Parts: sequence; C-alpha cells; structure tokens
Amino acid sequence: MSRDAVDPRSDALIASIGADKGLHEDFGLVWKGQPAGIPYYVVGGDQPKVPIHFQEAKNESDPGPYPIPKDAHIEGGSHGDGERHGLVLDKDEWKLYELYRAFPVDGGASWNAYSGSIFDLRVPRARPAGWTSADAAGLPILPGLARYDEICGAKKLSHALRFTATKTRRAYVSPATHFASRHEDENLPPMGMRVRLKADYDTSRFSGAARVILEGLKTHGLILADNGGDWFISGAPDDRWNHEELLPIRRVKGEDLEVVKMGPITTR
Repeated sequence: MSRDAVDPRSDALIASIGADKGLHEDFGLVWKGQPAGIPYYVVGGDQPKVPIHFQEAKNESDPGPYPIPKDAHIEGGSHGDGERHGLVLDKDEWKLYELYRAFPVDGGASWNAYSGSIFDLRVPRARPAGWTSADAAGLPILPGLARYDEICGAKKLSHALRFTATKTRRAYVSPATHFASRHEDENLPPMGMRVRLKADYDTSRFSGAARVILEGLKTHGLILADNGGDWFISGAPDDRWNHEELLPIRRVKGEDLEVVKMGPITTR
C-alpha cells in the first residue's frame, strides 16, 4: 500500500475527521477499572460450542454455535455497556468467531448478541455485500488489532490497524461490505477507507512501541472499521503494555496522514 496513489479527495476526507487531531491509542491502559482494548481468546478444536441468540442483525449474522468460553472476557468488562465485542480464534479449525454486543446467559451456557460473524481463515472471503459483521464495516476485527507480541515482541507491524471516526459516510469501499451512517456528504469517510502515514514523516524522533506502530502505518496504514473516537486505533489489552511508550503517537496529526486512492464506492 505504500506505493499506491493518493486519493484525489484526500485532503477533504482527512479534514472531515480532523487534520489537527492526533492519533489516539485505544488500548494499553486501564479505563474505569477495565483494560482498554478488544480482548480475544485462542482456543482449540475441543472447545465446547454454545448457542448464540441474535437480537437485531439476525439476517446478517452467521448462526451458532460459537466456541465461546464461559469465562470469556468481553470488551469493557462484564458490566460494560459499550460495544462489548467478543472474539475467539479456533487455532485448530482456523476459524475466527466474533460477536458484537455480547451478553452471557446462565453463566455463559449461551449468549445473546446484536450480531456475529464466522470467518474461515483457510478460505478468506468478504462478507456478502451490504452485510455487517461484529464490526460496522463488515470486516473481521482481530486482524486489525495492535497486539503486544508483534509490536513489542517481533517489533514489526505487518498489517493494517483498525481505526474509528466520529462521523462517517453512508458508503463503503472494498474490503468493507457495510456502512453505518445516514450522512451522504462525499467529504465524509466511507467504511473501509485506508489511510497511511506520509512517507516523508520523520519517525526517528520516536522509539519503542510508538515507532514500530508509526513505521508500520507507512507501509500498511489504517482501515476505517467503525464509528467512534476520531483517529482512535484499536488494540488488544495486555498487561505487558507500557502506556508511556504508546503515548507519543498522539503527536501525529491527521494532517500527517493521507488517504490511499479508493476503488468503487457503494452507497446502497
């Protein structure tokens, strides 16, 4: 993606999110008693599967059962009332199970959820056109998270990171399959939009986790996946994160980014 052309509407799209707003790490600290970020579990093929009851987007959700552990941690904690994502990766079956607004029933014997999706990692494919997933853009969540083992272990970011924006367009661009907005302004970002850190941005002023993330953003960038805080980057909670090492990315502003040229935009 580092060599792809810049979208002709890049400046206007960046401005609509906030040219003077900084990147914000939505992980790596404790917020209201809970670790910020989207947790995930890795299980084996022997993990028992439990029924999932979809409350809203049933027609766009993959039916259960899902291998959700009874004691699974949910985004925001057991008493959280936010997006409550729940992610489980089956390492034997190579399948990714994701839920949005997940609530355990009878101690996890089953779950209620707004929507859910199953991704077969052996045969990667996009959701059907117009379908949501556990994310507003219809994308898988886990592949877009910043994870400690890669940022601070391998010290290399080799994929795009998921980010959010407060106000988005009623539109999506591949690989997204879904929008979550009523706004039709062409200057607003569509779901699936990719941005990258400009090639001439000097990352030598940074160190540690911040530098690894910023250098990765030049090559793999960010992908708009949901409505939320402007330029909020998603990651997985981990006790080993040193939040002070992440904070410097806030010095990077929207004006330091550029939108990668988009393909056809779907508005219905």
